[in-house]
Amino acid sequence: MLNNLLQFMVVPTGKLIAIGGSEDKGTDLESGHIHRNNLNFFELAILRRIVEEAGGPSSRIEIITTASTIPFELGNNYLDAFGKIGCVHVNTMHIRTRQDALNQEYLERVRLCDAIMFTGGNQLRLSATFGGTEFLKIITERYRNDKFLIAGTSAGAMAMSNTMIYEGNSTRAHLKGEVKITTGLGFIDRVIIDSHFEKRGRFGRLTQAVATNPACIGIGLGEDTGILVTEGNKLEAIGSGLVVIIDGHNILHSNIADIPEGNPISIENIIAHFCEKGNGYLINERKFLIEAQAGSVIPKQVHVE
Repeated sequence: MLNNLLQFMVVPTGKLIAIGGSEDKGTDLESGHIHRNNLNFFELAILRRIVEEAGGPSSRIEIITTASTIPFELGNNYLDAFGKIGCVHVNTMHIRTRQDALNQEYLERVRLCDAIMFTGGNQLRLSATFGGTEFLKIITERYRNDKFLIAGTSAGAMAMSNTMIYEGNSTRAHLKGEVKITTGLGFIDRVIIDSHFEKRGRFGRLTQAVATNPACIGIGLGEDTGILVTEGNKLEAIGSGLVVIIDGHNILHSNIADIPEGNPISIENIIAHFCEKGNGYLINERKFLIEAQAGSVIPKQVHVE
């Protein structure tokens, strides 16, 4: 039955890279001490992977700073970081309002570039600014039909899915109603993405989100860590940290529909997988892959309009 359903689904030609935040942007030799929190750290590893998947250093990459309250500073940081890799066609789009998103120059640039990257900040700014716009329509169509890469870090990663967490205090995430969910940018269905996952203790937050949406797979991204998504289905863990997969399909007991707001939730038989660099996961089959590169995927289907 699953295979029959998948025949009617659009399999995107493009790729997604969702990053958990605080990705390395290269060593500044004038800044003094260098701090690394992972022995397997590789400088600029995730940004290098973005460049590789976009088509190499000559590819055109647009940095979208909409989510941030310090767009110019953050944009310059990314211009500098991608410059260290040898990229010469990287630009920023400081889109602050829905009116800005109608700018014909921006629309033309997203039609011509090879990749876009949404920075961190507030994911609700992304959904509120771009939802229903021509800008988002162009990006979505290019992701579905072209060899186009959409990357996002922190808020930019969380906004990629159709179901998006926009608020939730980690210390109160075990209480019903403390995790707020809305509609994201909708590049990928059936997942919920959370960022800064280990550093900010968000296991309970993502678990409650999955418990209220058990058809979705929860993806918790550590800092300087991410996932590469191909064909809208296959995940590959990248970066120096941990990716946590939370699967609620087999939940046996959940009290979340019956208890009052503010009461502790109770869940039985939720499944968690821990993925390091190179591990993978198939969303449709709910299957862990020891080696993402070697894992089989569902044959690509014909596009459905």
